[in-house]
Amino acid sequence: MLERLRPLADRWRAWNTDVKDGLLALLIAVLPFVPAFDPAGVEFGDLPRHRLDAFGVVLLLAQTLPLVLRTRLPAVCLAVVAVAFSVYQAVGYPSSIAGVGLYLALYAVGAHQPRMRGVLALAATGAYVVLAVVLHVLGSPQELVDFAVLYLVLAVLWLAGWRMRRWRAQEAERRRLTAELATAAERSRIARELHDVVTHHVTAMVVQADAAQFQLDTAPDRVVEGLVSISGTGRRAMTELRYLLGVLEATGESTTRKASLGSPQDLVEQARQSGQPVELTESGDPRPMAVGVELAVYRVVQESLTNALKYAHGKPTAVRVDRGAEWVGIEVTTAGPATAGPGLPSGGRGLSGLRERVTLLGGELTAAGQPDGGFGVRARIPLGSDT
Repeated sequence: MLERLRPLADRWRAWNTDVKDGLLALLIAVLPFVPAFDPAGVEFGDLPRHRLDAFGVVLLLAQTLPLVLRTRLPAVCLAVVAVAFSVYQAVGYPSSIAGVGLYLALYAVGAHQPRMRGVLALAATGAYVVLAVVLHVLGSPQELVDFAVLYLVLAVLWLAGWRMRRWRAQEAERRRLTAELATAAERSRIARELHDVVTHHVTAMVVQADAAQFQLDTAPDRVVEGLVSISGTGRRAMTELRYLLGVLEATGESTTRKASLGSPQDLVEQARQSGQPVELTESGDPRPMAVGVELAVYRVVQESLTNALKYAHGKPTAVRVDRGAEWVGIEVTTAGPATAGPGLPSGGRGLSGLRERVTLLGGELTAAGQPDGGFGVRARIPLGSDT
């Protein structure tokens, strides 16, 4: 039953607020003229009955039709409905379900009135006291406790609307904070991507350009090879930067994507072209990996080889990728003491950003010096994780 009603509820929520208020006002305006709803009427004062006439019909409509303004002008709606309700009860017309309009108007003021709610509350209380006095003078048999109980009921309706207003404000604030956190997380992801792309490719280009300077006189043919390698590295950098610029332009893509621009083998080959002796070892059967995992593996190898080029250029480097049934392991070690190359300062976010990326995937990453003075980076990432 609930499943059948859910599409209707979703359709109702999708409608414009003015349309919903109009339909509600029309429904409440029609119900008083349906005999089946007479027992559900609202009666206050118990005054001698007065036959419903044209003026009474006007008062019935005045208690219901103003509900069309309950969201847009809640104070005006309450004022009109309250006056009509008071006159209707004071005259002694038959009980009618139209009195529900007063309850809805009170709730609407609590839920939708943006300003002067305290003043309106005092005015409504004063108006209620005046109505109680008038009914007492006209001979109402109601006791003081009866008037007090009804006042509490009306106050609860007002407070329920006020509580709903607060809940909506808190919910809006929660959504705003969630959006800000999501934006900050996306910016952090893009920053990591930019760091990985720019640092790796620019480092390789700088190393290749420095090497070419020393080969101008001794090995000009190697200079041509170096320039071709620099050109290729620059094109790869431009390709990845174009993608990241597309993300910044809100194209709807995610920064987590398949590492389709390369593989660990490609990174090893690029490092070799930059003069870094690198050996690659892979074990285990290739298994499908989540998009984020595949990109993380690529970035771990990329950042580690970038650091090797920057701080241990020319030192033997080993890259090992182990693929297990539920995880993939990456280990990149560089032998010998590390010495930073000239003109290659650290960006300061490489390993920390890499550790954050791996941790978000449920894995772990360690980076530490080796007994021989070298450096090693080790990561272990679950295959099924993704972000």
